[in-house]
Amino acid sequence: MNHRNSFVLPISSVPADRRSLLKAVGVGAAGMAGMPLLAACTDQRASQSGASGTPSASLLPAPEPQVKPLLDQQKVNDAVAKLDGIVQGAMGNTGVPGIAVAVVYRDQVLYAKGFGVRESGKPETVDADTVFQLASVSKPLASTVAAVAVGRKAISWTDPVIMHSPGFALKDPFVTANATMADLLSHQSGLRTGAGDLLEDLAFDQSYILSHLNQQPLDTFRSSYNYSNFGYTSGAKAAADAMNMPWADLAEDVLFKPLGMTSTSYRHADYQKASNRALIHVPAGNETWVAKYSRDADAEAPAGGASSSVNDLARWIRLQLANGRFGGKDVVDPDELGVTHVPHAVSGLPATPAARTRFYGLGWNVSYDDYARLQLGHSGAFNLGAATAVSMLPGEQLGIVALTNGRPQGIPEAICAAFLDTAQNGAATVDWFGFTAGVFQKIDEADKPKVDYSQAPAQAKPARGSDFYIGSYANPYYGPLTVAVENGGLFMELGPAGSTTRFPLNHFDGDTFSFESIGENANGLAGAIFASAAGAAPGAGGTASSVRLDFYDPTGLGTFTRG
Repeated sequence: MNHRNSFVLPISSVPADRRSLLKAVGVGAAGMAGMPLLAACTDQRASQSGASGTPSASLLPAPEPQVKPLLDQQKVNDAVAKLDGIVQGAMGNTGVPGIAVAVVYRDQVLYAKGFGVRESGKPETVDADTVFQLASVSKPLASTVAAVAVGRKAISWTDPVIMHSPGFALKDPFVTANATMADLLSHQSGLRTGAGDLLEDLAFDQSYILSHLNQQPLDTFRSSYNYSNFGYTSGAKAAADAMNMPWADLAEDVLFKPLGMTSTSYRHADYQKASNRALIHVPAGNETWVAKYSRDADAEAPAGGASSSVNDLARWIRLQLANGRFGGKDVVDPDELGVTHVPHAVSGLPATPAARTRFYGLGWNVSYDDYARLQLGHSGAFNLGAATAVSMLPGEQLGIVALTNGRPQGIPEAICAAFLDTAQNGAATVDWFGFTAGVFQKIDEADKPKVDYSQAPAQAKPARGSDFYIGSYANPYYGPLTVAVENGGLFMELGPAGSTTRFPLNHFDGDTFSFESIGENANGLAGAIFASAAGAAPGAGGTASSVRLDFYDPTGLGTFTRG
């Protein structure tokens, strides 16, 4: 269903006649049972009368728009007092090097604190001003920037992206012509999860990646939800193009400077220059961690390239909870900011009748808790060494952000959930760390390669002579690939000109070799499967006609043909 033209449907705007009402709310025949209540909301006489038509002082004129606050200052203070223990427990159980957390309540920063160290084995400690890479917590920051652009009438949520970014193109011409900024910021373009990510891992820049998305296959436009970093980047870029500014400059000009977020940026170079920054870490075994990698996410800056501190992000949370106001000034149009906070897509259907549907807004996960309160949140994850989370209960005017410098294990998500649980119930009612760790472990297991290239078959066929494999191969998506010999061993070279990556090839079986995958999406050994020309006899001479890299072939784009 295309619901782009009715993002927010206040009761006061609902047409009074029954047929128009049904169409407006999209309930259809299955929702008829709920219509008496909806009709009553639009009937002035019903809103002032009891069931008999007699006015009743005990009845509200209309249903409450949201659940009344269930928390108070004392409950929140009590939860804040337990935060040190929650964070220290997480560090003790995992050994993660550094964590920073901030809490906002009723426009006040109640807590902003750092724990641990910026780099494992070094003495410099984390504080509330330490800059972390945010990963996908960059997305709700970006939708806030986009809301400013919409509020200034430079672009609308329903403008086709191509209107502002003429180079935008996806595989289906209809989608190219009609995909809006809201479609892309809610992951409904049809691009599949991870589209473009493997190009980023090979160090291709944003321009190259976005210009090659038109080769990626699409699922159903506006009827499928697939989490796409570069689809999201395309949508946010349209706002920057509409404002005639580079994305990082736009974010700084319309959001970071007005809020005084002096340590926040969408430029990787700014993160690297920060004197008080947390390096990213991966586990090294026995609850030890090592700062092994660097993660430059400039190519997907709106979706994953921001860096910030919890002191800065607390200012942004205050803005979110105050409907776009900060320091007594309107920074973001409240209606346009509100558009980012409502469901635009179903991100997960309930697995059982007792489970809840999950939604995605514009850069926000949108859900409703046990008390029917709106909850907004987002996680960020770099497998190369960062994990972050933000969570808000707007009706309670309460928000929390947690940043870590360790590979995702569910730590920041558990901190946020345990804090909100404690605020509501006086103490955590769920083992949040055990629960989230289990979820992330399943994600890791699902990401393992389908073929175990670490164990060659017992009866492995021999490889042919090197001349069969060496040469140049072409691919319209990944560009050229070269296979050559060095010191008696085969290797392949792939990536953008001037910044290629060399992959040693190790024989596995017959014409299949293994290589180590790289980057954010690396999952161990992958396969390079060489093939002869059609009709060539096994063992015949000549040269390979193609090579398929299974790691780079999740959507059928990973075959390279000899030039």
